Amino acid sequence: MNRVLKVALICGVAATMASCGTVRRNLPFGLGGGKEDAGATASAGQRISVLEFEQSLSPSAALSGRDFFLPGPQAVTAWTQPGGTSENLVEHVIAAPNFQIAWKRGVGSGSAHVGNVMAPIVAADGKIFVLDGESTVSAVSADTGAILWKANVKNADRDRNGGFGGGVAVGGGKVFVSSGYRSMTALDANTGAVVWTQQVDAPIHGAPTVSGNRVFVVDVDSQLFAFDANTGAQDWTYRGIAEPARVMRASSPAVSGTTVVAPFASGQLVALSVLNGQAVWEETLSRTSRTSALSEVRDVAGRPVISRGMVYGVSHSGVMSALDLRSGQPKWQLPVTGVNAPLPVGDAVFVVSKSGQLITANRDTGQIYWTRELNEGRERREGGFLTFGRRTIRPQWSGPLLASNRLVMVNSFGEAVAFDPKTGVAQTTLKLGAPAYIAPAAYNGALYVLTDNGQLICIR
Repeated sequence: MNRVLKVALICGVAATMASCGTVRRNLPFGLGGGKEDAGATASAGQRISVLEFEQSLSPSAALSGRDFFLPGPQAVTAWTQPGGTSENLVEHVIAAPNFQIAWKRGVGSGSAHVGNVMAPIVAADGKIFVLDGESTVSAVSADTGAILWKANVKNADRDRNGGFGGGVAVGGGKVFVSSGYRSMTALDANTGAVVWTQQVDAPIHGAPTVSGNRVFVVDVDSQLFAFDANTGAQDWTYRGIAEPARVMRASSPAVSGTTVVAPFASGQLVALSVLNGQAVWEETLSRTSRTSALSEVRDVAGRPVISRGMVYGVSHSGVMSALDLRSGQPKWQLPVTGVNAPLPVGDAVFVVSKSGQLITANRDTGQIYWTRELNEGRERREGGFLTFGRRTIRPQWSGPLLASNRLVMVNSFGEAVAFDPKTGVAQTTLKLGAPAYIAPAAYNGALYVLTDNGQLICIR
């Protein structure tokens, strides 16, 4: 290549890069332009992030300086559902008082090109049950981490391109396993032997919920199934509004008494009779944002929570709502964009937003006690070349869980962090060794975390 051609090529590249206002300021020799085009670039104060489109939440002046009640911790001897109980709520647990890692155990495949670790941990009768990225269920000793048995529910004949997602729940001596390979399976909790299997038409990315004699699960086509827990027979189904735009995380229904509340990717929360699937009420957690098309992803990816006759839910579209369980009537709403389950405890409701803001609201009114930016001091710059193309990376958070007077969360930077539940101040940080996208589970005085590389970690 001759010298003239080289110069022309360099000038062409520089001119192209100069057309980007962000990069232009970094170009040498004045190639980025002078004062005459300063007005062509918006100032920092005028810019609107297309990723953090939720409204700003501020503490209520009426609650300034006011304390709120939190109940004392209680022992947890079973964590049988993705959210601990069929209502997806365990308020305050005795767990991990020393907040130190007791052991780690590889329990299978981590997230890869096809498979993803998405299933929350469940526990009962001295065993921890986990689902890895390749649809293998492991039963692990809660005390030592020893592998007791393994069972794979993959059906490659039905999905040759692979499937991912699913989850586990425990009840009546069985482990119920939903699968991205379009199946529901019941395994013997002591041996891992197959009790029954039911095929469905669409992949299931969320974990099932067990209540009484029924197993409830939602597939990716927004269809809720109710299976007989003993036989696997399909009792009834309900189809919500199909929505192809959804986030990677998947949710599970909540059940209280004779009512099941199902979340759908359309932003719908639907309450139905557990007996026949008859809809009782429906509410859509959705708002349209003019600042970002991301608000059109309405998915209720965080589990809905039932507590004291109320349903608490949050959507990716920027709505968190407290609804009356019997009527579906909203009591209050907040502009929160989230993919985690809210945590109502005592007088407060804790929730972490998608942008990394920990919010504490009054249970009755929705007024804000305080907020805390979890990512402050945790951002890092990655990628690019020299000063070009580098991007800011922020951790994704999962949780919270209130354990032994600490709010515990895990994040994609491979940390388990304990916060003061009254102030949000970080107290202790543990290095997990790998990213964690699934909230911790509590069982027999310990916390258990499943990391993205397929390691089960016990914290005592």
